[in-house]
Amino acid sequence: MSAESPDASLTAPYTIEFPYNRTVGAKIGTFLGGLRDGELYGVRTGSGAVLCPVVEFDPATGAHTGELVRLDPTGTVTHWTWVPTRPGDEIDADHFAWALITIDGAEGGFFHAVDTGGDPARLTSGLRVTPRWRAERVGSIRDIVCFEPVES
Repeated sequence: MSAESPDASLTAPYTIEFPYNRTVGAKIGTFLGGLRDGELYGVRTGSGAVLCPVVEFDPATGAHTGELVRLDPTGTVTHWTWVPTRPGDEIDADHFAWALITIDGAEGGFFHAVDTGGDPARLTSGLRVTPRWRAERVGSIRDIVCFEPVES
């Protein structure tokens, strides 16, 4: 290493690649397929609880989860934080919060964006929300643009 370039030892002309594909399995695959089709699925645990999003293993026991359950795509905001901007997406600036949403018929939190149309006062714990689906879906969590308030 020379005195002129003290960081020369921190570079290398190599690239590391991991050329493999991972299958998502039947449960997560069904969940992702449901997103593609505009549907939400949960999975039943050994105790009878339904979790959404779907997991392969019960977080309380580590056992494989059970049957898949189709859920109504509505839920309730339990916790949230307002974010002043979200550049580069389909939600307008100053319209956006991150939230934990309990999907109807499931336990736990579904972490996603909520768009209240720019009015942070509309966002409260207990707010009823429904997904805003992308027009073209591919089977990704991003098939849900965001959740938005259920109009009464």
